[in-house]
Amino acid sequence: MRPMLLPALLAPALLCAGASALAADLPRRGAPVADYYSPPPAFTWQGFYIGVNGGYAAGAYQNGSSNLLGNPNGWVIGGTAGYNLTFAPNFLIGAEADFDFNSSKDGRSPYIGVSGNGSVDNTLTIRARAGVTVDRALLFVTGGFAGSNTTVSANNAFQGFYGQQSKFLAGWALGAGIEFGVAPNLSAKAEYLFTSVGGDRYFDFSTNALQTNIDTSTIRGGLNYHF
Repeated sequence: MRPMLLPALLAPALLCAGASALAADLPRRGAPVADYYSPPPAFTWQGFYIGVNGGYAAGAYQNGSSNLLGNPNGWVIGGTAGYNLTFAPNFLIGAEADFDFNSSKDGRSPYIGVSGNGSVDNTLTIRARAGVTVDRALLFVTGGFAGSNTTVSANNAFQGFYGQQSKFLAGWALGAGIEFGVAPNLSAKAEYLFTSVGGDRYFDFSTNALQTNIDTSTIRGGLNYHF
C-alpha cells in the first residue's frame, strides 16, 4: 500500500501547480492589452501614378546652325503622369508622359555685325517604358515621342535684318533609368533621356533662312505618387 500512497499525495500538488501556471498565462482582468500594429502594406508598381521631376539639359543645334545659335543648356522642371502594368514575377511595361519647363538658351556672334541665339522653352514627351523589378527597385528603358517649343532669333546688321520665330519641333526620345520605392505609395527615380527634335526651317523667304534640329541630353530625378 505504501507505493500507492505517494502518487496519491503528489497528485493534488501537481494539479495546483498546473492551475497556477495556466492562470499566470491568462490575461488579468483590468490589465492593459498591448496594441496590435499591422505590418505596412507591400509596395506595388501596378497602376497609375503622378509626380514631379527636375534636372539639367544640355542641347546642341545641328546642321551647322550652332555657329549662330550656340548650344542651349539649362535647368528643367515639370510634371509626370503614367501607368504601370506588371506581369510575370518581375517584369513591367507601361506608358509615361511628362511636360517640363526649360531654361536652356545660348547665342553666338560668328562675325562682326551678325549674331543669333536659340532657346528651348519647354519639352513634352510621351513614351513607353519596360523594365525589371527587384523588390522595390525598378530598372527600365524608355522611348517614344518628343516635342519642344523653341525660339530662334537672328540679326544681320549688314542687311538690316532682324528676325525671331518660335516653333514646335517634333522628334523622338530614348532613355533609361532606375526607380526605387521609398514608401508604400512613393517612389524616387533618376533617369537619362536623349531627345532629337526639329528638321524645320526658320526665316523662310529671306537670305538668312536656316534649317536645323536640336539634340538634347537630359539628366533628371523625380518623385512619383502611386495610387
